[in-house]
Amino acid sequence: MPPPSATHHLPPSHPAQRTRPKSPNRVLAEAEAQWTFTPAELANTPSIQDGLSPAEEKDIRTKGVNFILQVGILLKLPQLTLSTAATFFQRFLMRSSLKGVRDGVPKLHHYQSAAVALFLATKVEESCRKMKEIVLACCRIAQKNPNLIIDEQSKDFWKWRDCILHNEDIMLEVLCFDLTVESPHRQLFDMLKYYGQQHNKPFRNASWAFVSDSANTMLCLLCSSRTIAAAAFYNACRVTDVQIPDDKMGLPWWEGAQVKIGDVRMALEYMRTHYVEANGANGKNGQGVDGGEGDRSIYAGLSTPLDMTDEHDGTRLRPNGASVSPVQAAQNQLLAPGSERRLSNASSIGQKRAHEDEAPAETNGITTNGVHRAGSQRPQESKRIKLEPDSNGQAPNGARDSPAAHDLRVTEEKLRVQNGNRQNEADVRETLPVEPAPVVKQDDAGSEEGEVEE
Repeated sequence: MPPPSATHHLPPSHPAQRTRPKSPNRVLAEAEAQWTFTPAELANTPSIQDGLSPAEEKDIRTKGVNFILQVGILLKLPQLTLSTAATFFQRFLMRSSLKGVRDGVPKLHHYQSAAVALFLATKVEESCRKMKEIVLACCRIAQKNPNLIIDEQSKDFWKWRDCILHNEDIMLEVLCFDLTVESPHRQLFDMLKYYGQQHNKPFRNASWAFVSDSANTMLCLLCSSRTIAAAAFYNACRVTDVQIPDDKMGLPWWEGAQVKIGDVRMALEYMRTHYVEANGANGKNGQGVDGGEGDRSIYAGLSTPLDMTDEHDGTRLRPNGASVSPVQAAQNQLLAPGSERRLSNASSIGQKRAHEDEAPAETNGITTNGVHRAGSQRPQESKRIKLEPDSNGQAPNGARDSPAAHDLRVTEEKLRVQNGNRQNEADVRETLPVEPAPVVKQDDAGSEEGEVEE
């Protein structure tokens, strides 16, 4: 884990400013998407097609990545180089077989392909080592003897040297010369600085351990590097009980990092189920909270339903203790049963009719204000049939969660169809000509003042 950035050297006139994590490069994102596979594709790799069981292939992949890590420790390589080498190794096995020759690619032992991937990663990440040093480290780790003395003229030395040099071109062709890998370590470090957690040691160790441990699994083939970094950040929030406040727009932190919470939870679930198996193949236990081996794993208790709503996420800190963010609250208000936005056209027309009924009636241009006078026609009552109050398509709150909710929805649908038919019949009757109401004739002997003429 790199040390936290120091800002004491900056002058007072130039304070340190937090910068939002950079959005993924469009070209890098498209290139990385070509090496992202589905779980069904991971269960049908070339080695599995040639007869190797999925469990055996996972163990071999884990041992190959562990070989890369052990050799990298002897060579004192940076973490980014080891992560890139592990990614090359995992991608290489998606297009080559461990059982035999396939599509012109020769059969390689997983230690040999891991050594070639590491040699290629040292060039890509510009952390080159001498060929002699790489060969000696590979011989010592392969024979499990860190103090082994190897002569440069020995058979083992030249065997490893020729294997690395001859198979480098083969790996380049299998990888389609796509050597640009976006490391999740760099993106995680940017997130730690932006959200102000770079000085929180437990948080920093938990998140960094997640990214480092993900190299032992096939997570780099399932998710993008940005998703892995966000999953590590999410895991650290859960382990250390840290809540990240929403931004000014009320959006959660993962949307600011441009990732989907569903992909983050999928990565967490994958690590929870596969990390123990991966370390069991190497004879190791899970890492503890402080980054060392211990009984309590940082992946214990990470099981999260993939369809869980964001309202119940414990890694968010909402303003003023609100249960939902302002954006989510506005959406809930628009979708509320009594909101104006949710009113259907029929309900709007019904409100318009109610206003028309309350308006004063007019007869021959004279407003009567609802008082019927002689010689005027009474306003005809509307023949439209009002809809049933329970036919608005919304089930009662208690019935939504009840076992009979489906039957209730079917009944409401039938009611709604019946009301629609009755409404159509009423509209047809209104289009027919209406006979005028009979006019009451006044007595000739009576005047407007009600006096009798003499």
